[in-house]
Amino acid sequence: MDYTKELNILKGKAVCYSGFRNGQSPDLGVFPSYDEVKEDLYIIKDHWNYIRMYDCDMHAEMVLQIIRKEKLPIKVLLGAYIHAEKNNFGCPWGGVYPEETLEKNKKINLIQIKKLISWANEYYDVVFALSAGNEATVDWSGNFVPVNQVIEYVKMIKEGAQQPVTFCENYAPWANKLEPLIKELDFISIHTYPVWEYKNIHEAIEYTKENYNSIANKYLDKLVVITEAGWATNSNGRGINPSNVSEEHQEIYYKDLVNWSDEAGVLTFVFEAFDEPWKGSDEPLEPEKHWGLFTVNRTPKLAMKEHFSELK
Repeated sequence: MDYTKELNILKGKAVCYSGFRNGQSPDLGVFPSYDEVKEDLYIIKDHWNYIRMYDCDMHAEMVLQIIRKEKLPIKVLLGAYIHAEKNNFGCPWGGVYPEETLEKNKKINLIQIKKLISWANEYYDVVFALSAGNEATVDWSGNFVPVNQVIEYVKMIKEGAQQPVTFCENYAPWANKLEPLIKELDFISIHTYPVWEYKNIHEAIEYTKENYNSIANKYLDKLVVITEAGWATNSNGRGINPSNVSEEHQEIYYKDLVNWSDEAGVLTFVFEAFDEPWKGSDEPLEPEKHWGLFTVNRTPKLAMKEHFSELK
């Protein structure tokens, strides 16, 4: 598929971005400042063409404003973060809520979708594609939303905005569970994390290729984008063996991933630009905190040192 023509999505380098630093968190309502976001975007602009953002919150709005004001050569895949609308009793870390919470979430989700449409139109020069949610249908999701409801959100977005519309999800549900959704999407967005599936660094890139090809070869008439793929640099042992993660391993996987993506013509969003201390548990070595190509202090890790040697 010639997606550069059909969807106006040019080939390029892409990274997931969320700029929350020490003491900041969307849960606390403490967001990065204008100057902090500007600093991040000036780091990003010299190496990546695309960024992915997950939520229509104050942080995302500031990013869109700064990109436009500073005339930065960055395009945004903007998402609406949708919360649980149905209990998921199979979720290992808690996906069960009171009925009133689920009803409240439905109202919040609708607000998110409407805001996504509004910003897509307001920042049409910056936002190149839209996502109706993130990891909300996979079996282990703590924010479970039925597929038929995701379809309704996609239809709303397509009716209200002009950009291509997708949904971001782990590769596995795309094989069969999400077939009804695929018909409504402009392109498919998959996530692949070999290290979460106990693969070592020597198996990693081949496993990523397998994940991608399992979906791309099944839906030949749809563009398949990787909207998350990365390698953590620390672990407390929760889900990832500490010996399987390091800056050295991240550097190997990052280079393999970028080289393969370039050769295969696959638009791949590396997860992620910067470490985010607010994520996961209070344990400092919680894996969720350590996926960045840069530390929370914006110091480049090994994978980025040759490109950003001026940053200390």
